[in-house]
Amino acid sequence: MSRSWSVAGLWQPALGWPRLRRVETRGRLRRMMETLAPYGFIYLGIVVDAATIVGAASASRVLYGLLTLGIQPDVEPVTLVGALVALLATLSMLQRGEYGLGHFAKSPGQVARAFSVWNFAFVAALALGFATKTSSDFSRGAIGVFYFSGFVSLALGRRMLGGFAAWLRRTRLAPPRRVVAIGLEDCLTTLRGGPGDRLGEAVELVSRIALRDHRAYMADDLALAAAAVRMYRPDEVYLAIPWARGDMIEACVDALIRTPAEIHLGAEGILERFGEAKVTWLGEMVGLQVTRPPLSRLQQWEKRAFDIVVATMASIALAPVFAAIALLIRWETPGPALFRQKRYGFNQEPFRIFKFRTMTTMDDGANVVQATRADPRITRVGGFLRRYSIDELPQLINVLIGEMSIVGPRPHALAHDQRYVERLSRYARRHNVKPGITGWAQVWGHRGEIANDHDMHKRLEHDLYYVDNWSLWLDLKIILLTVVSPRAHSKAY
Repeated sequence: MSRSWSVAGLWQPALGWPRLRRVETRGRLRRMMETLAPYGFIYLGIVVDAATIVGAASASRVLYGLLTLGIQPDVEPVTLVGALVALLATLSMLQRGEYGLGHFAKSPGQVARAFSVWNFAFVAALALGFATKTSSDFSRGAIGVFYFSGFVSLALGRRMLGGFAAWLRRTRLAPPRRVVAIGLEDCLTTLRGGPGDRLGEAVELVSRIALRDHRAYMADDLALAAAAVRMYRPDEVYLAIPWARGDMIEACVDALIRTPAEIHLGAEGILERFGEAKVTWLGEMVGLQVTRPPLSRLQQWEKRAFDIVVATMASIALAPVFAAIALLIRWETPGPALFRQKRYGFNQEPFRIFKFRTMTTMDDGANVVQATRADPRITRVGGFLRRYSIDELPQLINVLIGEMSIVGPRPHALAHDQRYVERLSRYARRHNVKPGITGWAQVWGHRGEIANDHDMHKRLEHDLYYVDNWSLWLDLKIILLTVVSPRAHSKAY
């Protein structure tokens, strides 16, 4: 049996030169794939998105022609339109940095982001067609089919890319970012995981290097830390040092800036509450931005347009129902069919909310007794209206006025609002968007009577999720769940 010298310095059975060469070749190929995978994925994402949009355009043209005319039409014109929409969509996503492996590894929110980009690209293409007087070449039906088929194709394509990105992570063909943590020992102990552990899907902690908190040892410790960073060759270096120790932070940066690795300054504890903190310039002043407006100016216009369209259509369609409900309320008990109650809205500005009267009383002001199960104040008609949340529909008036939105955190009575603002530090963030007729908390069953602080905490968690993750797609999802989900009405009484 032939033998060869191993790396460990021991004689062992040899693999044989041909087999050894194959192993070395596979190793080189794997390392090459690991290097190219993040960059190749960007091009793959662009190709998949463009192909699904152009394919949906051609397919929608053929489908519409066969169903309406019984013939297979020429697909070249609509294919060019699909190529234009694909170009606008892919450029938008490139500009937003949405083709990275790390971005696709985050599966939540893929459909919502696709919906937002699709609407932008589609509307921009329509506007361009109107400006060049070419939109008349296409029927409204074909455009409608392309809109829905294009979005579904884009969403499915991005789901497929997300699954492929997760597979690359699992097989380590797309290697995790390697991190070396350097800092004071008590700060390093707060980091989760040990050397070699995965911190999420995309990060691996390679080593922890402790520095002694004494000026006499600082130079030697930093020289050893820099040598270790060169040996481990990490992608990032994480400095676990309190911000109050500016001298130590500056010395670490000076020592490590010569190494080819990104340097990250560990966050103070308070920053764990903010997921999107970033360094910004305010004129000549530099600062750390820890919060942002939930909706950009463009998103505010988009949401307002959506509210006006939906509220107008719903008000017209439901006008006869409103009249019948008002007559039933007046027939059962004396008093107005509608009543108004003070609530806090956007930016904690008070307004009066419209509701169908469902009780024999109309509490308002500092003392508002919350409705309970089998509450004797609730009328028979009122019980039915409350059971299916029909009593909330007059708030369409508030939506048209601009005081509310179709979807948003439900507004509470002033007395209840003031109580929880004092008890829960994050409660007031609910008012960073307009209150809604329905909301994310409601469709998950967090509504009705608040028996304890746990009930309010669950409601608050869902409301803040909506505030931080708004999209038009999420609004549509909440509206659909409000109509079809039994959970949305489980605690309505």
